Amino acid sequence: MKRLALIACGLMLIAPGAAQASDDAFEFWINPSIGYALDDNTAIELETAQRLRSTADGRADTYFFRLWVSQDVSDRVTLSGAVERRINDGGRDETRTMQQLSLKNGVLRGRFRLEQRFVSDADRMGVRLRPRVGVSVPLSSDGDWTFESNAELFITLRSNSRAGDQGLTGLRTQIAIGYDVSKQVNVSLGYLRQQDIRPNRADQIGNAPIVGIEFSF
Repeated sequence: MKRLALIACGLMLIAPGAAQASDDAFEFWINPSIGYALDDNTAIELETAQRLRSTADGRADTYFFRLWVSQDVSDRVTLSGAVERRINDGGRDETRTMQQLSLKNGVLRGRFRLEQRFVSDADRMGVRLRPRVGVSVPLSSDGDWTFESNAELFITLRSNSRAGDQGLTGLRTQIAIGYDVSKQVNVSLGYLRQQDIRPNRADQIGNAPIVGIEFSF
């Protein structure tokens, strides 16, 4: 019963909020990554993503390459930093630097990410905070199968343009089932909903199945 209750709580995290006018679109995301442990507490990871979008709604496909360095402060706390290069079909490519604090306690998960955004042809550097909360629940006694759900806020502290939106500008929610193929390989399949919040305009909403592949060495 406890496990079912936790799954139910996870499902509640992705329930859409009160209806506003919105512009919905279908997407497909692929998220492969490869990690390498430098020692018992330090690791590096190359994370990539391919976000494929319908050309009918005018949204560009996105590809990024992100290099992480992570340090385990304790069994529950990890500090990380990353540099990312993001390519958008049609222009407005972007470079990001980010700092991250990850927390875990039992099945609960938390993450606080601060990122600095350098967008081509933008007026200035943007700054954004991305807090996330969720659950990770084992579905099998050996821990090979896992259910995950989380909700993440996008809070723009400084927009890339002086006339840009600030404050709460996005909400991302997702659920996924993961499976450890081996000690080195994990695959996952999930659903993601990305809502871009735009004052005085219809919100943009992307609905995407997401496939993840993680290699660890």
